[in-house]
This record gives sequence, structure tokens and C-alpha cells, in this order.
Amino acid sequence: MAARDRGPETAAPTITSVAALAGVSRSTVSRAFSNPRVLRPDTVDRVHAAAAELGYVPNPTAKALSTGRHGLLAMIVPDIANPFFPPMIGAAQGRAETAGLALLLGNTDEDPAREHTMVTRLTPQTDGFVLAASRMSERQIRSLAGRRPVVLVNRDLPGLPRVLVDSADGVRAAVEHLAELGHRRIAYLAGPTRSWANAQRKKAVKRAAERARIDAVLLPGRVSSYEAGMQAAPDLLATRATAAVAFDDVLAHGVMAGLVQHGVSVPDDFSLVGCDDVLKAQVYPPLTTVSSHAADAGEAAVELLVQHLEDPSAPERRVLLGTSLIIRATTAPAPSLSSVP
Repeated sequence: MAARDRGPETAAPTITSVAALAGVSRSTVSRAFSNPRVLRPDTVDRVHAAAAELGYVPNPTAKALSTGRHGLLAMIVPDIANPFFPPMIGAAQGRAETAGLALLLGNTDEDPAREHTMVTRLTPQTDGFVLAASRMSERQIRSLAGRRPVVLVNRDLPGLPRVLVDSADGVRAAVEHLAELGHRRIAYLAGPTRSWANAQRKKAVKRAAERARIDAVLLPGRVSSYEAGMQAAPDLLATRATAAVAFDDVLAHGVMAGLVQHGVSVPDDFSLVGCDDVLKAQVYPPLTTVSSHAADAGEAAVELLVQHLEDPSAPERRVLLGTSLIIRATTAPAPSLSSVP
């Protein structure tokens, strides 16, 4: 189609003018923007080309009134500063855009009350939610799911679509790796107490240690931060463990710094494993860690949400993403107990 100069005084294009130029009905134009999958691709392309030529942009308010849809999804995360979440958010946004949707982001700072307030305020203006590592109660989540479609990431509630990064295999491999290096007493430095992933990792450490016939000390949960990891170093040393698995790489990074302050070298004096592989080789020594699939989880979650919006009667889906151990430079043969400060 050749571009047309509508002139400064020409009336704004309407759905009727787009339909006339594309040679289709008004309802077809509406579907091309609200639910293009029900139309033939060449029809959608023709409508979009006509809209672009006329400078037509769908009115989101009118679209919401006619379809009940806002074209807007919301993704809620507990800690946007944690490097685990940005890749997930980026992938989720990309998948939303390919579906013709926008993505709102909410950060709760690990506060379940703030999360509940946030989703309550967003419910009237969004079509559905991705709740990543939600800290809300099960009752609150199910109440929200009764009002809007909800997909969970790293929260396993039967009856709701969810994407789970299964850390069990990777954590088990980490414990077996430490046992093979001669460590007979290890510690698990827990993360947020409301975290599903934390509960899963703690259980995996305990079971793997029992199978390997080594001792496992479970330390109390902490907010995932560099500072919390530093503060945990004395507690780790007090356990007389020679190695530890941290809830995530952020905590592990802080632990390394805290151990150095106490004259303990990693890995010569103490071996350390993180989880999520979000720091890769950015710390020194490069961190041995359990892989994560944060980006894959974000994309899969939005995919499930889009599917649910298009077919609310579709059966529940539970997507499981596996993990593995990535050995780098923070694990080494166990020192003698007498050499540990």
C-alpha cells in the first residue's frame, strides 16, 4: 500500500476506515489486534498494514470495554535486586510482546503484605499475573486466582499452572561432589523462610548427605543479600563444617567475603557452592554453583498465562526445569579439621 498524506486537518483514523482500506469487516480489524491467532496470517498482515498506513492505534480503553481485556500482564517478584530475577523478567517481557501484550513489573522486597496490596491494586487493570517466588499465603494466591488467571514460578500449588526450577538434582550433585572431595561435615545456609526453592534445596541437602553418610548442619533462613552472607560466616565456622551449600549465589558471594575477614581461604580452607549461576565467573575465585533456568522460567510462565487467557478451560500444566552442578574454583579437597579456624 502506498503511503497517504492525510493532512493536518484530516480526522483521526477509525476502525471503520481501517476495515475499508483492508477490505475486511470491523470485527476482523478488532480480532487482528485483540486475538490475531483466530485469523489467517495474511489477513492479520493486511489489517496491520492498513492501520500503519492510516496511523491507526487501537484505543486500549475501548478494547477493554469490548473484549474485557486490557492487553496488560503483571509480573511480581520478591527482590528485583537479586540477579536471579532480571533474566526472568526480560524473557517474560519478550514473550509478552510477541503476544501483543505489555508487562507490568512489581517488586515486593520480600514482604507478603506488600505483595498482597500490590496484586489487589493491579487486579482491575491487568488480564493476569505471573507470581515469581510468591511470599503470599496459599489462601491469598488462590483468592487472586479466582479473580484473574495466575501462573506461579517456583511455588508449587496443585490446581494452578506453574513453572518450577527443580534444584534437587543439582543440589544432590553438589553434596555428592563435596563428599567425593573428602568433606565429612557440610552446612546448608538457608534463604528466605517463605521460599519454596529454599525448602526444596534444604531437603535435597539433607537427603543427599544421608545417602553419602556425611553430616549436614542446617543453618536458619536469611534474606538473600551480600551482607547477610558476610554476617553468616562466623555461624558457618562455628559448625566445624569444611564446606557449605548456600541458598543462592548472592549469599555465597557474601560468605566468601566474610570468610576472608576471618582469615579463611576459599577453597583451600573451606569449600563453597552457590545456587542459580547468576554470578558466573564475576567473583573470584569463580563460584561452583547449581545452574538455573531463570530466563526459561520467565518465558514459560508467560506462555502458560497466554494459553490460559486464550483457553481458560485448558488443563492445568506444571512445567519442570531441571538443574545441574557447574564446578568452578570454590571447591577443593577437604582440609584437616585441625586446620580450620
